[in-house]
Amino acid sequence: MPVSFLMVVFFTNTLTLYLSFGGALLAFIYPFMKRYTHLPQLFLGAAFSWAIPMAWAAEAGELSQLTWLLFTANVLWTVAYDTLYAMVDRDDDLKVGIKSTAILFGDADRVIIGILQALVVVVLVIAGNSFYYLGVVGMATLFVYHQYLARERARAGCFKAFLNNNWAGFAVVVGLALDLAL
Repeated sequence: MPVSFLMVVFFTNTLTLYLSFGGALLAFIYPFMKRYTHLPQLFLGAAFSWAIPMAWAAEAGELSQLTWLLFTANVLWTVAYDTLYAMVDRDDDLKVGIKSTAILFGDADRVIIGILQALVVVVLVIAGNSFYYLGVVGMATLFVYHQYLARERARAGCFKAFLNNNWAGFAVVVGLALDLAL
């Protein structure tokens, strides 16, 4: 991490440098969140998503509304898919006292994941245009499939839904590629 930080200091603009402190803080505190809050997935989402404003600032030298829309969509998506993953370990986590959104949401887990997934789609629609929407529709379709996989809250189904999120992201990338190419 020190080498990465030095690269940020010497090879980027001031805004990105300032944002790097937020990223370092999120990376530092995330591993401890399962002990103190039922929302570690939210901290994971923020830590993963912090690369969006940093990359945007490094490239554009400023942050825009689109930056924060993409950040928000990614945080919501991370909370949704990591809650699916937490559903796999919920029983074990309860035994050892680890906290998670899967425990916090209880029997409302699938409904809340569905709401989070719907919000991801809405925010991505607000952020995009044209062929990109095809990718978002693909993502939304896969989110419906995730709900089907997790319908009984069985470990195998929840884990499969979690793993399937890479295809949801791929759908958006394909939409972006089409949008740029056509």
